[in-house]
This record gives sequence, C-alpha cells and structure tokens, in this order.
Amino acid sequence: MNRWRALAAEFLGTLLLLAIVVGSGVMGERLAAGNLAVALLANAGATAAGLYVLIVLLGPLSGAHFNPAVSLALRLDGVRLPAPLPWYLLAQVAGAVGGVLLAHAMFELPLWQPGTHVRTGPAQGLSEGVATFGLLLTILLGARHRPAALPALVASWIFAAYWFTASTSFANPAVTLARALTRSFAGIRPLDVPGFVAAQLAGAMLAVAVARMLRGAEAQSIERR
Repeated sequence: MNRWRALAAEFLGTLLLLAIVVGSGVMGERLAAGNLAVALLANAGATAAGLYVLIVLLGPLSGAHFNPAVSLALRLDGVRLPAPLPWYLLAQVAGAVGGVLLAHAMFELPLWQPGTHVRTGPAQGLSEGVATFGLLLTILLGARHRPAALPALVASWIFAAYWFTASTSFANPAVTLARALTRSFAGIRPLDVPGFVAAQLAGAMLAVAVARMLRGAEAQSIERR
C-alpha cells in the first residue's frame, strides 16, 4: 500500500466519520423534539452505517483504522502499517477536527465551540474502557477468524456499545478530542477528554493481551488434535 494514499484514506475516513457522528447528533437532536432516546438512536444508526461504508471503501488503502487506539494496538500486535505510526495518528486527529468543522458548517453552526457536555466519573471511564476493549477484541479476533465480515462486525459493535455503555461509546481518542470542539448532542467538555483517552488506551492494551492469550489457547488446542 502506498503510504501517501494510506494517510489520505485515514484523513478522509476520519473526517467523514466525525461529520457523520456530529452531523447526525445535530439532526437527531433537532428532529427528536427533546426525546433523547430518539436522538441517540439516530446518532448510533448513522454512525454504524457510515462506519461500515467507510471501512469497506477505504480498508484496502489504509486498513481503515480512523482511530489512534486501533493503530497503536495493531502496531503492538505486530501488524505493519503502510506509514509510520505517528503519521497515522496525525492524519486521524487532523481528519477528526476537520470532520467536526464540516458538520458545523453544514448546519450553519459556529465552527469553533468548545464542548459543554459533562462526561466524567468512574462509570464513564469504565464505559470507555469496555467500549474500546470490545472494539479492539472485535478487530483483532475478527481479522483472524472472519476477515470478510470485519466491517459489519465493527459497525455492529459500535451500534451496540452506543446503547449499553454510559458514555455512548466514543472508543476513539481522535474522536474524543474532536468532539470536545462541539456543543452539540455528541460533544464532551475538554476537561473530560484526558480521562476518556486514558480509559480508551487502557481498554485497547487489555484487548491486545486478551487476544494474544486466546490465540495462544487456540493454537494449543489445535496442536492437541
């Protein structure tokens, strides 16, 4: 894979992902007329559907990570990236910020608006750890056992985690940072970003360890047959 093509795919994919997350949050909130369940359903559905499309289209170019936790975990798991890891992270963060600005522009909102949505406390941190752990375990095991189904597996996990976690499953440091730049339904206070990112990275590292353990157990089981 060409490194510049891969970086462009990561930038574009993350930009469009954030435009979907924030844009669907704004639209869902407007149409829901105060019903937060309807707004969350719109946000979750649009995000999962858009993520599936982006993974299918851009996966052959960059792996379709769109997420620093995914890139870092895969690198630690021995996967070679088409470009250096720091470049991947930079493309993802830049794309995420651009996606928020694009969503604001589409809805005629102020482009820069620091988030005010309070997301703090042990339950929020635990939720982000669980959401990211599940996402990385899905990727690490899905790529080994069901590679063709991976886009659907990832999209399904994200949709589910929107509903069963208290944090609505950011599960992505670049997404978290960018969502601190919006006061929409999808936003987060800048003050709460470090806690979310720390929990996400912890969940990702735990997923790498558990995936290695499960793959090792699988190999031992095959050897005994």
